[in-house]
Amino acid sequence: MEAEDTISILGCGWYGLALAKQLVQSGYAVKGSTTTSEKLTLLSKYGIESFLIDAADEQNALNPLFFESKILVIAIPPKVRSGNGENYIPQIKNIVKAAKASDTIEHVIYISSTSVYGDNNSVVTETVSPQPSTESGNVLLAVENLLRAEPAFTTTIIRFGGLFGPGRDAGRFFAGKSNIPNGQAPVNMIHLDDCLGITSAILEKRAFGHTYNACTPEHPPKTQFYAKAAEQSNLTAPEFIDELNEWKEVNSINVPKLLNYHFKHKLI
Repeated sequence: MEAEDTISILGCGWYGLALAKQLVQSGYAVKGSTTTSEKLTLLSKYGIESFLIDAADEQNALNPLFFESKILVIAIPPKVRSGNGENYIPQIKNIVKAAKASDTIEHVIYISSTSVYGDNNSVVTETVSPQPSTESGNVLLAVENLLRAEPAFTTTIIRFGGLFGPGRDAGRFFAGKSNIPNGQAPVNMIHLDDCLGITSAILEKRAFGHTYNACTPEHPPKTQFYAKAAEQSNLTAPEFIDELNEWKEVNSINVPKLLNYHFKHKLI
């Protein structure tokens, strides 16, 4: 990656902040956004040029200085569970408008999710057309298509699996619970270190314009994965029902082929 490239990360949450910190440590100029003024100091502390940006605020134009960069990473989730799903696409359109107005952004990396694939009892790769079965999946797929259709910049899609790592201990997800359904369904998970590793590989190889399913290649059943995770965290193992209902296994063609990426964390 060229040293003069500036990267703007819209949404410095669990993943976005970790990415920003890693890129700063690698010597890149990084701009980061947050919706809370209290977090501005934290971003600045890590050498991130901090901006207060709320894409949902239709009354105020987004700060054009934030969008003066070559690469924009959009790392804000739709938050469907909290009732904000219907506002998400207008937010993205607001971001696209600001990105186009900057006239400097060449590449957009959009952080999506493997939830764009429904649980259709099959193995899926990037060559499979997604068929979402949840509101979140439908919203994410709509945004993917919206961004891909924009000729002003190249769009790269990263579909992360279930996220775990520092602050998101997989052992706590189901610890101590019982009668959890679908115990034999395969998991599609990815550790934060590999989220960062794949993103960095895309940047370093300039492998833009593609879609990447970002899941650890191993897919143990839920009962095995979460029992091991609970044990590692000294927590009570969950008890799953020994059954296989709706499931999917998410694999990638592009991560090994285009990035030659080797995962740091194995699930089994």
